[in-house]
Amino acid sequence: MNHVPASLEQKTKDAGASQSTLERSFMTTQRRLRLGAFMRPATIHTGAWRYPGAFPDANFNFAHLKRFAQTLERGRFDAFFMADHLAVLNMPTQALRRSHTATSFEPLTLLSALAAVTEHIGLIATASTTFEEPYHVARRFASLDHLSGGRAGWNLVTTANPDAALNFGLDEHVEHGERYKRGREFFDVVTGLWDSWADDAFVRDVESGTFFDPAKMHVLNHKGKSLSVRGPLNIARPVQGWPVIVQAGSSEAGRQVAAETAEAVFAAPKTLAEGQRFYADVKGRMARLGRDPEHLKILPAAFVVIGDSLEEAQEKRALLDTFVHYDSGIASLCIMLGHDVSGFDPDGPLPEIPETNASKSSRERVIEWAARDNLTIRQLAQRVGGYSGLEMVGTPSMIADQMEQWLVEAGSDGFNVMFPYLPGGLDDFVDKVVPELQSRGIFRREYEGRTLRENLGLPRPENRFFNAGA
Repeated sequence: MNHVPASLEQKTKDAGASQSTLERSFMTTQRRLRLGAFMRPATIHTGAWRYPGAFPDANFNFAHLKRFAQTLERGRFDAFFMADHLAVLNMPTQALRRSHTATSFEPLTLLSALAAVTEHIGLIATASTTFEEPYHVARRFASLDHLSGGRAGWNLVTTANPDAALNFGLDEHVEHGERYKRGREFFDVVTGLWDSWADDAFVRDVESGTFFDPAKMHVLNHKGKSLSVRGPLNIARPVQGWPVIVQAGSSEAGRQVAAETAEAVFAAPKTLAEGQRFYADVKGRMARLGRDPEHLKILPAAFVVIGDSLEEAQEKRALLDTFVHYDSGIASLCIMLGHDVSGFDPDGPLPEIPETNASKSSRERVIEWAARDNLTIRQLAQRVGGYSGLEMVGTPSMIADQMEQWLVEAGSDGFNVMFPYLPGGLDDFVDKVVPELQSRGIFRREYEGRTLRENLGLPRPENRFFNAGA
């Protein structure tokens, strides 16, 4: 792992300090930002669809989504990341009716369509290890990788939302620890299926009539504690060997799974200090496991609001939050807590919240905010209902300063950018922030390769069953 000299680190901490040509050259050759775009498929902010000039139907309009993907590609983003949810009825109808992501495209279907109208940008989708089957996941992502010429990524999640279980024949959610055990085995099965064929298995010899070489086909025959899958996969090995493995959990179990399996992590620290601790923890685990820490890119979620002045950016942020209704805020708060607090006094303190089977990191973060900032339930709902994670609000130069500091001071390898509204927030970032980052030498001007792995600087995995060239 690269280390930044103490003198450079100190200068970076001073927002007003200028950097010499030598220092800038050091950063250019040593560290470059990786940027993903969190699209969900539209923006995450609850009030975004109501913002002046926004596309209210952005999440379900392919023409808009095509425009967004092509704008991101023009900005040389690494990836378009589409989150997913497997339950609509996960909040009261009064809140649900205000949500612009109650319905959206199925991720792999959308990304396959976007693959045809883009050339370089990575296409990352969420697929659940809790409610999917590994053969389905392996086949769909291998297909996307071939269709896109090697640009697919799989966001491996265990699905924290208990309401999703009701859509898959279960009366209650799978226990947290069991979800992670299944998820870990699921990874082994999917990657094993991707290795079903040697890269040169399909000889397609017209003269002899041989389409593939049976000696270069592997039958997985996996029988584990949670899964039983025979194989082989009925599609050739992906262009990238494996689509890029992405993970988003920040719990103890999530960090360990990331250290063992992930190649990109979408983290959720709110401060640089939190980011540095997470970064050191996960990369340290990798090193102890014998994995190269540079083969994982940690990309915190960053909600970016841009203005020509700090005051203008702050006004945009404040206006955005006015479009969040309390019905939505309180529903989001209940989801994050894994506990219904809607019956308590909105202007009173948060009651004691018992342990639940929901996401532990989200619950703990909200409880910490309430205690630290002495927030009422209403204030918590407003914060959660809009956006409650890492924010970067300011001018393009101020945004670039913060991103540069996180990069130099080992808080991240880049960011998973969240735009406040679409298309304006996206256009502002690509037209104003990207050139600022490029001028500092910390972000690409052209894509390095054709595959997502090449652009992220990740190696192509060897086939565990066939030696290269065998």
